[in-house]
Amino acid sequence: MLIGVLPLGLALGAQASHKGLGPGAVAVMTGLNFAGGSEFAAVGLWANPLPVALIVLMTALVNSRHLLMGATLAPLLAHLPRWKAFAALFWMCDESWAMAYADAQKRRAAGALRGFSLPYYAAVAIGVWIAWIGSCTAGAAIGPAIGDIRAFGVDMALPAVFLAIMKGLWTDARAARPWLVSLIVAALTYLLVPGAWYVAAGAVAGLIAAWFWAPRA
Repeated sequence: MLIGVLPLGLALGAQASHKGLGPGAVAVMTGLNFAGGSEFAAVGLWANPLPVALIVLMTALVNSRHLLMGATLAPLLAHLPRWKAFAALFWMCDESWAMAYADAQKRRAAGALRGFSLPYYAAVAIGVWIAWIGSCTAGAAIGPAIGDIRAFGVDMALPAVFLAIMKGLWTDARAARPWLVSLIVAALTYLLVPGAWYVAAGAVAGLIAAWFWAPRA
């Protein structure tokens, strides 16, 4: 998983360097806004004069998926002091969320009283955070010398990482039905509605589908 993060970070850093952002600025941006998709959106919108309101709005929209991810982790973090829970959520990203959630399910299936393991989550989350900042900063440093790094096909790194995450969460075809609904709605929204609304539309559609197909007590 960490190997998959590296080329993605290099691509973002190189793209940011072509917009005039130096390694220091990239390190701060990626460290504070720890969410790859919104950072790509922000760099893509970077211009002179800087459209601050548009970048903030697009970042919030792309990161809206974190509302759902955080909601699924909330019951698992309920036993922690609030400051620890908030710190854990700061380092939450797609990879750390998926791995921690899958690990919690396995631990509960094995009979553990509390499935969530804070040391496991912290190791994954902070490891990804360090790899992400490092690779993005390196990309910003070498970007001007190597040109458009996407010409090397590193755009496939993000789909590959998400496919690996989905494989880890796979249980059976019935459980994957909300994923299919989310995919279809997101794809249609992407084709029909300008902007990044497909992110929120796919997330909400998947949540509604999961509620609809959830077993009733």
